[in-house]
Amino acid sequence: MEDVWRYLHVLSMAFFVGGQIFLVAAVVPVFRGREEAREDVRAVARRFGGGSLIALAVLLVTGSAMASEDDLWSETTLHVKLALVALVAGLVLWHSKRPQRHELEGAVFVVSLVIVGLGLALAH
Repeated sequence: MEDVWRYLHVLSMAFFVGGQIFLVAAVVPVFRGREEAREDVRAVARRFGGGSLIALAVLLVTGSAMASEDDLWSETTLHVKLALVALVAGLVLWHSKRPQRHELEGAVFVVSLVIVGLGLALAH
């Protein structure tokens, strides 16, 4: 089962972080300053947000399963990672209420990259 958990965990992480990279690197720069496209960009972001919630749920389930199988619950790295996951969840919720606060997007992105690094550290 460990391979299934890891596969689903990495796939969900790739969707969540990869989607953020795509939005930051491609969507936002292409449409920045184009008022006529503002609603289209918001629609893309809302659609991604829905998928992100599903990805986050899968990440929590699979991460918990892997931490249990590998007996990682006492690891400081895991505790830091979980605290940052909670921070990202809070930032995502805050951003959903205040989409004009673009600094929240950046914070979610940066913290997500740190979480990926911590996940890699736990895997080795």
